[in-house]
Amino acid sequence: MTIDELQGLVTEFSQQRDWERFHTPKNLVMALMGEAGELAEIFQWLTPEQSEVVCSDKDSRVKVEHEVADVFIYLLRLATVLDIDLATAVQAKLKLNEQRYPADLARGRATKYSELR
Repeated sequence: MTIDELQGLVTEFSQQRDWERFHTPKNLVMALMGEAGELAEIFQWLTPEQSEVVCSDKDSRVKVEHEVADVFIYLLRLATVLDIDLATAVQAKLKLNEQRYPADLARGRATKYSELR
């Protein structure tokens, strides 16, 4: 399924419930942050090692999948409302990041681009 098809499903879901009037950019960003917080809550007190295997437990995996889906759904909806082509935006951002983070300078380093040179 393509991004456009997913956006269509989310839009249809919203239209069927007459929720579009609530889906202002501000509200969608706030909902997106709330869902990202719920995802973070799952990982909050885990060690790095525990976080790497959290999805090996079936119940934990379902919780993570639901929260990831919620984050993505709100992001899809926000992009629709703001008329942002997600594929184009991602490609443009990756191209910019290629310039900001040249592989020979950034490889193996978790350093902000402004600190690399």
